Amino acid sequence: MLSPAERRSLLLANLICLASMVIWASGLPAADLIIPYMPPIALTAARATLAAMVLLPVWWALEGPEAVLGADWLTGAGVGFVTLGLASFFVIVALQFNDPVTVAIVTAVMPVAGITLECLADKRPFTKALALGLILSVAGGLIAVSGSEGHLDLGVGVLAALASVLCYTWGSRETVRALPALTPLGRSAITVAGCAVVVLVAALGDGLIRGNWPQWSAIGAPELAGLAIFGIGSMAVSQLLWIISVGQIGIGAASMHMNAVPFYVMLMVFALGGPWNWAQTFGAGIVVIGALVAQGLIWRQR
Repeated sequence: MLSPAERRSLLLANLICLASMVIWASGLPAADLIIPYMPPIALTAARATLAAMVLLPVWWALEGPEAVLGADWLTGAGVGFVTLGLASFFVIVALQFNDPVTVAIVTAVMPVAGITLECLADKRPFTKALALGLILSVAGGLIAVSGSEGHLDLGVGVLAALASVLCYTWGSRETVRALPALTPLGRSAITVAGCAVVVLVAALGDGLIRGNWPQWSAIGAPELAGLAIFGIGSMAVSQLLWIISVGQIGIGAASMHMNAVPFYVMLMVFALGGPWNWAQTFGAGIVVIGALVAQGLIWRQR
């Protein structure tokens, strides 16, 4: 049984996770504006650098230089490279081969990865509520993309999207576990900044060795706006909210919310004059119910 205070705390954490997914989803169509003109490693570096330029000053201002300088930067850089560097690189590769809807379809496996990780690494019991929540989440995610134009063809794009999901799932849990002394803001800032440093070096090497430089002459105001949304919104703000929610409800329950992303993308398309998709609306509702069931908020074992 959950006390009223625990229920309010969990509901708030789920709302924060939902907001994170909405902001993250806005980065998928925005990324299409800049992807044709920047190699994956360079775009990953630019995205992480923009996010770090936002989070680091905020962290410094709110918690002071002692918190920033005294943090475990080596661990933060390593975890950030996997969580955000590799995951972002793979999702960019996936978007080069597939449309955003197809990438969203692959994210339906994230709750499976998250709950498996919790059960194996954290010894979380696999209860009936968790099983039902997982089934609802995956089913809702598949329903949410059933009316879309995306399709699954096993290839480089789909494999890259799957690799991105696995890196992000493991890294999100590790961000909370490996940096227990930091606040969610500190965890987000240190991993994003650490990722930026590592990937900037990789991008420079990629440019010098293979000549993979951005097409600066083709990048204008629309492309820069897409990069800003992809970096500041879809990484900096979204990652902060995500880490807050993962720290409170765990990677398994938080990852269930990822399956509602196709609905949020559809909402943005609808706001710009596109059609309403009831399949995605229904699927997103099932996803949210599944996440709440898994946490015992609307169903409990007797």
